[in-house]
Parts: sequence; C-alpha cells; structure tokens
Amino acid sequence: MKKILIVITLTLGSLSLTPLQASDAAAGANVFNLRGCVGCHGASGKMPIANYPVVGGKPADFVAAELNKFRTGERKNPIMAPMAASLTDVDVDNLAAYLAAQ
Repeated sequence: MKKILIVITLTLGSLSLTPLQASDAAAGANVFNLRGCVGCHGASGKMPIANYPVVGGKPADFVAAELNKFRTGERKNPIMAPMAASLTDVDVDNLAAYLAAQ
C-alpha cells in the first residue's frame, strides 16, 4: 500500500512539472501582419491613431481577454468583431504574446 501511495504521489508531482504549451510571439507577429492588424494599430501595435487603441506593450492576459470579448460578442465593435471572430484560441494566445513583447 505504501508503494502505491509513493507511485501516485510521484506521478501527480511530475504532472505539475509538465510545461504548458507556450505562446509563440513570432507566430503572433505573423497573424498580426497577415490579418491586417498593422493597418490600424501600427507595426508594433503602438501607432497612436485616433479611435484605435495602442495595443503593443499591454499585458498578454489583457490582450487575450479583450480579443476573446470581441470573439464572443461581449464587446461590440464593427471593425474588431469580424476581425476577432475568425481567430483561433492559439491565434489569440500568440497575438497576446507578440503584443506583450512590444
């Protein structure tokens, strides 16, 4: 019985050491450029254009949350809603990683 508990403990402990899939900022840069985000937000997401927020340098969690709000319709915007609707979860994570690194 003791051996079983040790094996279970070691197995569960090793699961916590398994790395989560990391977001890919380079892939996020590709999405940012290919989807036309650069047109409104600038090359690094920091272009100060009236009515278009600076998104470069924002925390990844914030960027992902806002993109997901556009995707679900919780946040309404006639430009961003269709742009975000076609993003996958991986796209969102990668975009967030890219923009946070700016």
